Amino acid sequence: MTTASDKVGIKTAPSSGAPQGRGQRLTLIIVLGGLIALGPLTIDMYLPSLPTITAELMTTSSTIQLTLTGTLVGLALGQLVIGPLSDALGRRRPLLIGTGLHVLASAAIIIAPNVTVLGALRVLQGVGAAAGAVIALAVVRDLYSGRAAATLLSRLILVMGVAPVIAPTLGGELLRFTSWRGVFACLAGYGLVIIPLTAWTLRETLPADRRRSAGVLETLRTYGGLLRDRTFVGLVLVAGLAMAGLFGYVAGSSFVFQEEYGLNQQEFGLVFGAGAVWLIAATQLNAYLLRAFEPRVLLLAAVSGGTVAGLVLVTLAVTGVGGIIGVIVPMWAVLFCVGLALPNAPALALARHGEAAGTAAALLGAVQFGIGAVISPMVGILGNNAVAMGTVVAGGLFLALVVLVAVVRPWQLEDIDAPVVAAVH
Repeated sequence: MTTASDKVGIKTAPSSGAPQGRGQRLTLIIVLGGLIALGPLTIDMYLPSLPTITAELMTTSSTIQLTLTGTLVGLALGQLVIGPLSDALGRRRPLLIGTGLHVLASAAIIIAPNVTVLGALRVLQGVGAAAGAVIALAVVRDLYSGRAAATLLSRLILVMGVAPVIAPTLGGELLRFTSWRGVFACLAGYGLVIIPLTAWTLRETLPADRRRSAGVLETLRTYGGLLRDRTFVGLVLVAGLAMAGLFGYVAGSSFVFQEEYGLNQQEFGLVFGAGAVWLIAATQLNAYLLRAFEPRVLLLAAVSGGTVAGLVLVTLAVTGVGGIIGVIVPMWAVLFCVGLALPNAPALALARHGEAAGTAAALLGAVQFGIGAVISPMVGILGNNAVAMGTVVAGGLFLALVVLVAVVRPWQLEDIDAPVVAAVH
């Protein structure tokens, strides 16, 4: 039974069905992390080949960046549909069907004849990957709340962080032996591995007696209730704008580092992967910091630090001071701060609505990827250079700070580790 504590952000005990042993928790982290990683792999793995795809399909860099935007649109819209479905049908069926769609779309891209077909299939890829992204968060909220959820999310982002670390590097190495189409063949193969692994290891975490109606009116009513929660909406926007800074980097980095600074595909993969290491390091540090600090405190510090680092990035890019190092170092600082923000904003948001975890996670993910879809083309529009990338990154973090201070007001949030009042089940 869901209690009022879910809505005010008070920590609840893990459910009786939550994994108790260390081995069981590790298995849960690996499986959920593998599902979440499908999205970043889909986004990042083909980045080193963007200039090559642009030339082969005889299009422009701005147009080819829209294939990235299409993936983000698919991830956003897919989550809005799949989240409520998972609240009504349980977690497993929508998860397995969505991942299957991703496999089919990835396989079809191998024979895509032009950029229009590529873009459409990238949207379908995003819809399929959305299942893992939204349902993994819902599973965490089914089982945990409060600091326990934030800690598990930190561990999940470690697993998910392997994807952006290895994706561009792996993509660059694959291009030694195959074309960019081979990259998508590998994505299809990854899906074919993760589907049976999930079916075998991940049990249903949403019992039938806790499921909600799948009707359109009920879904709209649930979304309406979420949107009337000012703090929840603010936290969702903060998470989305922090991701916007990250997606600005993802969208522009291949052109900035390869075309402006002359790195080859393999060198770019290594630089991109090194940046992701800072993101991962922050998520793991966050798990330890949560022992001493509230998620709301860490979130404020992270967004503030990211804004400062973003402004430094723009300044050095405009002046040219430091060359490529002047871009890389402050960008790594931004990634570190985003890594601190990413686990805490969702944990604070989802703690308020455990009674509709799938729908709440869907809205959270849709806003994150929706804002990313809007932001990504901005780098190309502004010139696909270091200044354009820095401006988009800094702008996203600055707006996140404004929303955090003006709307969320973290100093007014209740302590989500207040004494336990009830269990979620």
